[in-house]
Amino acid sequence: MSLISIQGLTKAYPGVVANKNVSFDIGRGEIHALLGENGAGKSTLVKAIYGLVKPDSGTMTLEGEPFTPAEPRAARAAGVAMVFQHFSLFDAMNVAENISLGMENPPPQNEIAEQVRKVSHQYGLPLDPDMIVGDLSAGERQRVEIIRCLLQSPKLLIMDEPTSVLTPQEVEILFQTLRKLAAEGTSILYISHKLEEIRALCDHATVLRLGQVVGECDPKTTSAREMAEMMVGMVLHVPARREKPLGDVALTLTNLTAPAPHQFGTALRGVTLEVRKGEIFGIGGVAGNGQDEMVAALSGEMRTQTDMVKIAGQPAGHLAPNARRAIGLCAAPEERNGHAAIPDMSLIENTALTATTRKNLANNGFVQWDKARDFAKEIIRTFDVRTPSERSTAGSLSGGNLQKFVIGREIMQDPDVLVVNQPTWGVDASAAAAIRQALLDLAAQGAAVVVISQDLDELMEVSDRFAALNDGKLSAPRDAATLTIEEIGLMLGGAHDLEVAQ
Repeated sequence: MSLISIQGLTKAYPGVVANKNVSFDIGRGEIHALLGENGAGKSTLVKAIYGLVKPDSGTMTLEGEPFTPAEPRAARAAGVAMVFQHFSLFDAMNVAENISLGMENPPPQNEIAEQVRKVSHQYGLPLDPDMIVGDLSAGERQRVEIIRCLLQSPKLLIMDEPTSVLTPQEVEILFQTLRKLAAEGTSILYISHKLEEIRALCDHATVLRLGQVVGECDPKTTSAREMAEMMVGMVLHVPARREKPLGDVALTLTNLTAPAPHQFGTALRGVTLEVRKGEIFGIGGVAGNGQDEMVAALSGEMRTQTDMVKIAGQPAGHLAPNARRAIGLCAAPEERNGHAAIPDMSLIENTALTATTRKNLANNGFVQWDKARDFAKEIIRTFDVRTPSERSTAGSLSGGNLQKFVIGREIMQDPDVLVVNQPTWGVDASAAAAIRQALLDLAAQGAAVVVISQDLDELMEVSDRFAALNDGKLSAPRDAATLTIEEIGLMLGGAHDLEVAQ
């Protein structure tokens, strides 16, 4: 029997139909996957279910009754809860305080703390209600969001990219929790681009393409490749490596040491490495172990002693980002909305933000907007960014399409050194393959590429050498082709006895 039924749901925005006549059911106690490439309409659909957007037409029923939530509060009252991809937590508050902020009529803090202890124990999600959120790992932060939802006793739990910041061990804990919830009768709508996870967890899948339902399948009997090709409507191409002899050292870090930039940051401690032209150097790590600080120190957002960073042998630790771009280093941080791009600015304006120096988009201090527009259009065309126009704001793009734009903007500046953090975070299989191929091609053309990622499959697919970042320290590099997943897991946890000098 269905818990929720969606019939003929349609939602249009200026220039794009996000959902067109979408119909499907979610059964009671079912873990139901919602699949689709970036811009397929998944986010709009779940926002409609959660009361964040109002459909133009179509109907929804929950337990056989009309369901038309005007706002998230109404959806929660009806039994629908959602864990978003981007956490909405306050670092300076403790766990119980954060959870109380999501309640309509929160009980006293000691009662909330007791509820957190009880529910976290019941569902295998250990969490101390008195811990300050800023001191928690990414996996523990996600537990806060999940427990906040579970305290509502939801009938339907929506999860958007829930494993993008988790270790393999944390993923398994999450899956055990979701299976337990489903066994107790809670329905789960699960959105993820990690198709092997879908196969391991979900009972049924609905596939969207360009806003429409194009198919359904049983993930357990459908291969990841078959699902990916249903999503994109074409044969999926696997990234191909072009072997090329390595060139001179392009990037050198020597005992790179820097204090934590804020109370909840991670200090960098004696990071040393060399990356050569034509090489992709992969850096893995559990979220919160210094990845953001590493990118900031490399990009110039965080200055260090002059000789700690060298670009093509030139001391650069003291240089600002634009000065580093001028001598060949481009960078793309993890947070695309607000850091890599400004949501309320157009794609043309966001292009000018980082490409002015290397693409000569300014004359006598004035931006040449026609050149910026042409370059933005070139990025959109080359990286298949789904947007009505280059004049669209960055914030109007789906997360995956904005990611393609941000990565494309940096790659197409032809850097000598490219540093990227989470390059395929939240993008579909086809877009991820395209981005990885672009990184491989850039290295084959002679650039030195540093890829920082929590996706171990991604790192093993593109990296020539690999090192793990743990508590601000970098392990000794290893040849990526010789590593096993077990060894990588130990390296991520700080087991430095595995180090082998290269």
